Parts: sequence; structure tokens; C-alpha cells
Amino acid sequence: MNDILIALLGLGDKLASHVLLAAAALALGISVALPLAVWASRSPTVARIALGFASLVQTIPALALLALFFPILLSLRAVFGEGLPTLGFLPALLALALYALLPILRNAVTAREHMAAGVLEAADGVGMTGWQKLRLVEAPLAAPYIMAGIRTAAVWTIGAATLSTTIGQPSLGDPIFAGLQTQNWALVLAGCIASAGLAMLTDTLLGFVERGFAARKRSLIWGGAAVAALGIAASAWSLRPADDEAIVIGAKSFSEQYILAQLVGKRLEDAGFVVEYRDGLGSAVVHNALTTSEIDIAFDYTGTLWTNQLKRSDNPGRGAIYRTIAEWEADTTGTLVLGKLGFENAYALAMREDRAQKLGIATIEDLARMAPRLTIGGDVEFFERPEWIAVRDAYGLRFNRERNFTTTFMYDALTGGEADVISAYTSDGRVAADRLVILADTKGAFPSYDALLMLSPQMAKNDDVLEVLRPLIGAIDVDAMRAANFAVDRLDDKKSPREAATDLAEDIGL
Repeated sequence: MNDILIALLGLGDKLASHVLLAAAALALGISVALPLAVWASRSPTVARIALGFASLVQTIPALALLALFFPILLSLRAVFGEGLPTLGFLPALLALALYALLPILRNAVTAREHMAAGVLEAADGVGMTGWQKLRLVEAPLAAPYIMAGIRTAAVWTIGAATLSTTIGQPSLGDPIFAGLQTQNWALVLAGCIASAGLAMLTDTLLGFVERGFAARKRSLIWGGAAVAALGIAASAWSLRPADDEAIVIGAKSFSEQYILAQLVGKRLEDAGFVVEYRDGLGSAVVHNALTTSEIDIAFDYTGTLWTNQLKRSDNPGRGAIYRTIAEWEADTTGTLVLGKLGFENAYALAMREDRAQKLGIATIEDLARMAPRLTIGGDVEFFERPEWIAVRDAYGLRFNRERNFTTTFMYDALTGGEADVISAYTSDGRVAADRLVILADTKGAFPSYDALLMLSPQMAKNDDVLEVLRPLIGAIDVDAMRAANFAVDRLDDKKSPREAATDLAEDIGL
């Protein structure tokens, strides 16, 4: 319980960011929905189109909707210039505003449709203009129903805003995603409790406003609105303006990346730089954000870049792959591959040692013969990655079932018997801790996955930063990285990524 309380007390900035994002998205949703509802009340065609579009948006999972705005804004950036952000607040705002649209629009249109005809006829009879009828008759009568829709939209928006972590916007999703990846359940619960509490408080305040409209009591309307406005203002005041000089470090959504981000961040902070973190990003998002200088520093792997960015399926060898990638990044994106960190974190197919021995499986070729009877588990993106397709086709792998898991639960699924084989990571401490066996890739279908330290085109020009980071090149061996990963992932005596990064720095003499 103390761990949860400590985690809750450390969520101030995340809570404030979450409040501002949800409030801005809800405000934008309202500003679009209400004029659209007025127009729809005058035109059945507009009503059908507007409600149909809003309903369609609701069928798209919130995570997918958030992710879709990244490539959309990336395309628009070519038109409007480099100043258009593709990560963080703007895409999250637009996606969540769309998500909030339906309940507000539907309630407003429904309220107008079910308004007593006699009241509207009376308004016409006394000679009211269209604007007067809307302001003095329709709006007051529809207000309680509209507020009910706003309450629903607010709760939906606050919940969906936790997913904005995946596109680089700080929110209460940060502790939830980080906790899931590192099995820090106190952190997960803290994020969930804070998000649920914020939703309940918001719903209560808007409930006062709704009852105020229904009972025609201005004290309830202004009281609820004032408390909500005070909370938003306090959140805005608590967040310092973004430091334009801050170095932004991006990280993908697994423990190793969290640790590396903290390792680099600590070195930069000790050198006097201001550092910000963007955690929980997908592979494609990280690379695009780095090449467009949305983030300044990131960590990637040669095999990932070879297949995903260069679209290569051949395997000319570790050295050739690295040199080709470094040259391609410099010539094509302007991104600097500063060097290899010294360890490899390769994709590999792994099984429980006892299960592999029982089935007589030591290589991927052995696995191919048994695959139709087995279940394979992969991380959330593995089965769509070119690496998997290349390995699958090279060995003719056809499994009985494919299952996706988050990184943490993928290992739990293997040890718990929910999967027979998984797409493990060779630098993961759980490979040894769970007594897993890595199946030999006899055909060399998987490329090498040397860990790389990369800098954006803009940051590559900063000699002071380069001087701080160069000692990391070649400094981390796989045993040291595996130990750091396991310190974060283990269930007992767990360490935070920051603590593990500190220990790692000591282990490698930095």
C-alpha cells in the first residue's frame, strides 16, 4: 500500500498534463459538436452524415485513432513546414476531440428532435428570430441533455487520454505503460487510480452543472464550472513552460529502452543539460520522430532498421549491415548513428528448456516440423515485422496459433504454458532466469541486432552533447545489459529503470 501511495504522490506532472489534454480535447469536441448539432437540427441529411461519421470514429479503437494522427501530421508537415508537431499534444488533442464528438452530438440532436412542437410554434408565433429561438428556447431546453452527453464524453476522453503515452504525450498512461512493461504493479495501480479518480471528480462537477441547467439554478452551474476551471488553471500553473533547450530522449516500450534512456539522461544532466523523456513509443514512431528532430536521441537496433527502414531481407553480415545503415541514415535522413553500444539484443525464438528437450527441438528447423501442433507468442508488433516474415518463409513455419502479448506477459505466457515458443530478446535477463533455450537460427534468417545510439539531424551538430555521449560507444556488454534488464523485470527486489541505469553506469565504469 505504501508503494502505491508513494507512486501516487509522484504523479503530479503527469496528472496536470492529463488534465490539460483532456480538458482541451473536450473543449474542442464541444466547440465542433454544438454548431454541428444546430446545423443537423435544421437538416436531416446533415444529421445523418454527422452522426454516421461520429459513430464511425467510435468504432476505431482509441489507440489506433491516436496512432493514425502521427502519419497524417507527418504528411501535412511537408505542406505546412517543420514547425508542425507530429508527436505529443497536437495529435493527441485531435484524436481525443474526435473521440468526444459522438455523445455530445447525439444528445444535442436527440434533445432537439424530442422538443415539444408547441413550444417551438409558440416561439415562432411571437415573432422570434431564428437566433432568438435558439438562444432563448432551444438552448435552455436542450442544455440538460447536452450536459449529459458532455459528461459521457468527459469520462471517455479522460480514459482514452492514458493511451496518448504511445505518441509521446505525457499523461497518466505513463506510469501504467511503464508499470506493465516492468511488472511494477504499484505504478500501474497508481496510474489507474489517478485516472479513475479524475474521471469520477470530473463527472461529479459536470453533474452539478447538469442539475443546475435542469433546475434552472445558476449557483450549481457556476459553482461546478468554477471548480473545474480552477482545477484546469492549477494544472496549467503547475507545469513549467517547455524548455526549448531541453534534450528529448525517446524510448520504445520495453525495459531495456527505459534503462538506456535513463543512462543517457543522467550523463547529460550531470553535464548540465536539461533532459525530457518520451517513453513507450513504437519502432516506426521513434525513427520518424528522430529523423524529423521531434526527439533528439534514441536507441535502435541494426536488424530493426535493416528490415523496417531499408526494406532489406538479405544478410550480408554484421559489419556490412552496420556500415550500410550508418551511411543510409546520414545520406537519406541526416540522422547520426553515433555508434554501437557494445551489445546485441536480437530477436530469437525461445522455448522452455524442459519443453524443448521433451519435443527434441534445438533449432528453428526442428521447430518447423513440430510447429503445426504448437502455439507461438510474440510481442504486439512481431507478427507484422519483416523479420518474422523472413524467418517464417525461410523455415516454412506454420503454427497452430499465433498470439500477441505485451513484452512482460509474453514471457509469462511461455512459463505458464499459454505459448510453446516466443519471440524472445537475447539481452533479456528473463532468458536465463526462466531457464529458456534459444533455438539455433541455422539459416541466418534473423539479421544482427546491435544496439545503436542515434542522434537527430539537429542534435548531431551539438559537439558538447557528442562529447558526453561518446564514452558510451562500445561500453556496454550483453551481460551487463542483461543484468540491468533483469533488475527491472524481476518480481522480487525490483529496481526502477533509473536505479538500474545507475548500477549499469557503475558496472561499465562510467
